[in-house]
Amino acid sequence: MKRLFDIPYYQLEKFPNTKMFSTKTNGIWTSISTKEFIDLVEKTSKGLISLGINPGDKVGIISSNRYEWNALDVAALQIGAIVVPIYPNISSEDYRYIFNDSKIKLCVVGDINLYNKINNLKSEISSLINLFCFTKEASVPHWFEIHNKADETSNQTILERKSAINNLDLATIIYTSGTTGNPKGVMLSHNNILSNVMGCLDRMPCDENSRVLTFLPVCHVYERMLHYLYMYIGCAIYFAESLDTIGENIKEVKPHMFTAVPRLIEKVYEKIISKGEELRGFKRTLFFWAVQIGEQYDVVNRSFLYNVKLAIARKLIFSKWQEALGGETRAIVSGSAALQPKLARMFLAADITILEGYGLTETSPVIAVNCIKNGIRIGTVGTLIHDVQVKIAEDGEILVKGPNVMMGYYNLPEKTAEEIDKDGWFHTGDIGTFVEGKFLKITDRKKEIFKTSGGKYIIPQAMENKFKESRFIEQIIVLGENRKFPGALIVPNFSYLKEWSNNKQLHFASMSNSELISQNEIIDRIQKEVDEMNKNYGGFEQIKRYTLLDHEFSVEGGELTPTLKLKRKIILEKYTNEVESIYIV
Repeated sequence: MKRLFDIPYYQLEKFPNTKMFSTKTNGIWTSISTKEFIDLVEKTSKGLISLGINPGDKVGIISSNRYEWNALDVAALQIGAIVVPIYPNISSEDYRYIFNDSKIKLCVVGDINLYNKINNLKSEISSLINLFCFTKEASVPHWFEIHNKADETSNQTILERKSAINNLDLATIIYTSGTTGNPKGVMLSHNNILSNVMGCLDRMPCDENSRVLTFLPVCHVYERMLHYLYMYIGCAIYFAESLDTIGENIKEVKPHMFTAVPRLIEKVYEKIISKGEELRGFKRTLFFWAVQIGEQYDVVNRSFLYNVKLAIARKLIFSKWQEALGGETRAIVSGSAALQPKLARMFLAADITILEGYGLTETSPVIAVNCIKNGIRIGTVGTLIHDVQVKIAEDGEILVKGPNVMMGYYNLPEKTAEEIDKDGWFHTGDIGTFVEGKFLKITDRKKEIFKTSGGKYIIPQAMENKFKESRFIEQIIVLGENRKFPGALIVPNFSYLKEWSNNKQLHFASMSNSELISQNEIIDRIQKEVDEMNKNYGGFEQIKRYTLLDHEFSVEGGELTPTLKLKRKIILEKYTNEVESIYIV
């Protein structure tokens, strides 16, 4: 196994699968086999060569998850092209920058809206020659037009292209969404990603008979690496229809494993708790007794009496949680951002294994991940994967070395030199430590730690995760750099606020969000939550004042990255007036 495109051929040899990829169309699940997938890949490779794609040329893919994405990816890689995956929900400015920076020659998009968006920019992108669409649309070149050129290229040409590719060759340029400035193109070789696939093998609680559900964007290195890993293992990969249908798709597919970002896990938990709130009498009492048991869960230290209570809670209450996740889930892998320890504790108590991991695009991506084999520690991101080294710098920064560390940033040699030192250590920008000598714990982003005007350090991410444990708080950004005290912008959990107000006979349910946050009862209740959370911090760390916002931060609004991380700089610029109101005394 030398190159990424070797993986599907390995599956065909070892674990040929009649349901390599499955998609739900018009209410029916349809599948493509390993053999059918490889036939599609071969035809696509030949067509790409006939269209003039040479080794080193860039092929762009902009689409939601679908098996055609994977087929084009493998097809381009095996002829020596460089794949540039791009999010389907970024701005025209970012598209323009990425296309011109990487000089994409051919691109396939997911639908007519994306086609029109890129086609409108075509006059500003001199490198772009061919633009196709995965879906069939009138007067729009369909991607099968690539296949129509297949007969013009021989099998021998494909074999020659494959044999010329080394595992250290550049395979893909992944542009990080970035919280500030232009996206940076992370250059990853076949070996970078393949080493991550092999390094994560022993962490996977699945085999060639397993079903996995995929819904995180495959253009992100996290889900893309896992697709290669699923293919290597021989798993059947099912595409969720959308984020709105995940619950339904999980019940249909009954996956053994799926991946998620913390925001989605938070949503699942909130939905479960809301169902509990609807119960009455003894059932409600029993439900929240089980939740209380879950909140006390510890992986290592549990008394005999606690284990008895836990067994009862699992049988009577938590078994229903498992059924809601299909009943066969062995693990949910969480990554991309920090997971609230409370959520990990609750799901583990419910006998739903949460495996929190850590990595960056620049590390292909996994550095460490919790796993059943090596043990799980709540609040950590687990043990290091095979062949990856980590050391903690004097200032607490996590430094990484290994075959997973990127080749560098495309067209940015100075930036590369800043991030990878002369000894080969990549500077992650994250602050961390080791627990029990082997479990890596992330405490914050180095660049996000700030000082108040009094010289006190504030660690915002850790505080934000703690405050979000409140059911009344949906989102929060902690601020206060060079200010007298920490403040915050808080987005309340509006659905829960309305539910709470109904229970209190306040009759706020019909109000708009902006009306809701102006009610004295709501203001007082949020203040009570802030006061309670502030007890976890010293006086200089506590949130002294805050502003309530009447809408959530979103990707579309520009406040979140596509992986749902806060764009701090943009939020502070966008909400300048709200921020300033906090500090007007």
